[in-house]
Amino acid sequence: MGRADLRVVAGTGEPAPSALDATAFQAACVDAFVGSRAARGFSAVTIENATGVLERFLVLLGVPAWEASPDDIDRVVAELLAKGMAPATRRGYVQAFRGFHRYLMARKTAEIEATFGVRLADPVDEFNAARHVGNDSPSTKAPPTPARMDGFFTFLRDRIATTRKFGVAGRDYALFRTLYHAGLRADEAASLELQDLHFGRGPFGKVHVRFGKGARGSGPRPRWVPMLDQLDLILRWYVDDVRPRLGGSRALFCDEGGGPIHRGTIRNRLRHLLELEGGPGEERFSPHGLRHACATHNYERGVDLVAIQQMLGHWHVGTTMRYVSPSATFIEDAYRRAVSNTLERLEEGP
Repeated sequence: MGRADLRVVAGTGEPAPSALDATAFQAACVDAFVGSRAARGFSAVTIENATGVLERFLVLLGVPAWEASPDDIDRVVAELLAKGMAPATRRGYVQAFRGFHRYLMARKTAEIEATFGVRLADPVDEFNAARHVGNDSPSTKAPPTPARMDGFFTFLRDRIATTRKFGVAGRDYALFRTLYHAGLRADEAASLELQDLHFGRGPFGKVHVRFGKGARGSGPRPRWVPMLDQLDLILRWYVDDVRPRLGGSRALFCDEGGGPIHRGTIRNRLRHLLELEGGPGEERFSPHGLRHACATHNYERGVDLVAIQQMLGHWHVGTTMRYVSPSATFIEDAYRRAVSNTLERLEEGP
C-alpha cells in the first residue's frame, strides 16, 4: 500500500511493516474511528454515509493516511474534480479524511511512529482545503421559485395516475413535498419512522425529527416541525393509501423492498424525476435546494426569521439568513405590502 514498505523504522535499521500490515492497521483504525463517532452520539445514518466517503477517499489516496502529503491530497481532489464532483461534494471528501487524520493524531501518533517510523503531520492545508462558497458568491444558485415548485409537484401528481408503480410514485410525491414544506435535510427525512408523525399535535400536526443534525459533535438534535401548507393532508393520504403498499418496516419513506430509503437514493431519485420532467438544466435543483426554497419562501411571505430558524433546526439565526435568497422584486413587494397596510389602517380610522 503505497510507500509503507519502503521505509525503515526509526532507530532500528529494520524494514517497515509490509503493505498488507499497513492496510490491516489502517482498517482497524477506521473501525476504531467509527466507534468513536458512535460514542459521541452521531446517528447510524450519519456514520454510515461519512464512513463510505472516507473509505472512497482512502482508496483514491493509495497510501496509508499517515503517509499522505499535501501533494497526495491535491492529486485526489484533482481526480474528484475530473469526475465532475461539485465543490460541496469535494469538500465533504476532504473533511471526512481530515477528521480521520485528526483522530490518528490524537489517538495513534505514538503507535504509528513506533511501528511505521512516520511522524504525523496534517496534509490538509490552506492551499488544498476545499473552499466553502459563501452566499454572496455569484455562483450560488437561487432556490426554485414557488411557481417552479408548483409545476414540479403537478408533474409528480400526474405521474401517480399514470404510472404502473403507484406506491413509488405516491412516495416520491409525499417525500419531496415533505422536504419542501418542512425544510428537512435528506438524511433527516430518510430517518423518519411512522411513529414520528403526530397529526394531533398543535394546530397543524407536527413531524418529530428525532435525528436532527447537531453541531460541533453534539450528536443528534431533535426538533418538532409543523405540517404547514396542508402537508398534514398529504402525509395522511400517504400513510393511509400509499405506505401500506411498500412493505411492513417502521420507516416512513422506504424503498420498494420496504427498507428505509437512503439519502443518496433521495438525491438520485430527484435527479431522475427532474430528467423525466424534461425541464431546462437551470430549473433543476437538489434536495438541499428544497431546504433553501423552504427558508426563502417562508421569509418572503412574512414568517418570522427565528421561526424559520427553529423549523430548519439551525443553531444560529445567522445560518438561517444564509439560506434565504430573496427574489429580485423582494424589496418592491415588501414596499407594496407596507404601503397597503398603512392605507388600510388609515381608512379604518381611529
